[in-house]
Amino acid sequence: MKLTKLPRFERGLMKRVDEIDALLPQTQCGQCSYAGCLPYAEAIAEREEAINRCPPGGVKTLKALAELLGKDAQAMVIEMEKQEKPSSIAYIREAECIGCTKCIQACPVDAILGAAKQCHTVLIQECTGCGLCVEPCPVDCIDMMPLKAPVYQIQKARQRFHARKNRLEKIKYQIKQKKEALSTQHTYVEAAVARAKEKKIARTFSARANK
Repeated sequence: MKLTKLPRFERGLMKRVDEIDALLPQTQCGQCSYAGCLPYAEAIAEREEAINRCPPGGVKTLKALAELLGKDAQAMVIEMEKQEKPSSIAYIREAECIGCTKCIQACPVDAILGAAKQCHTVLIQECTGCGLCVEPCPVDCIDMMPLKAPVYQIQKARQRFHARKNRLEKIKYQIKQKKEALSTQHTYVEAAVARAKEKKIARTFSARANK
């Protein structure tokens, strides 16, 4: 199979997206208003989105992005210092957990283990501290614990985020296929019933005509 070679502009754009994404903290928190670090990187590369929308990355990420893109970030530093927060991890008070799985569904990097009606726990080494699990919890049993430095590995967090995204897309596709198959089946059954009714009506008229 012959692979299609991308135009030089697209290759350059993809490279720039990768370079920007490599500088982001991979918390996948959505504070930038995008659904993950990669979509934000794409917005910066493709639409020149502002580079000061990543509080978890703080001043360090802001300056790194400015250097990469040849921009002046000095005017943004003070505001970023106000937004910047210390690293943290989620902690579930397991005795209070009701096993609703809502935090599991919210975690963008699959860092929470558990099952329905069983207590959940956070994988400390995988948690990026995004905080997305806190709000969905109906019994408010999740705390964000501050850290001196992140404990998760950036590259691994990126991989877990994309693995989860791909898994959810696959599940969504499978559900769509099942619905389409059921719809086709229903259509077939309805058509068969309609044919049977037509045949019955035809036999009735035929029988009356022969009397």
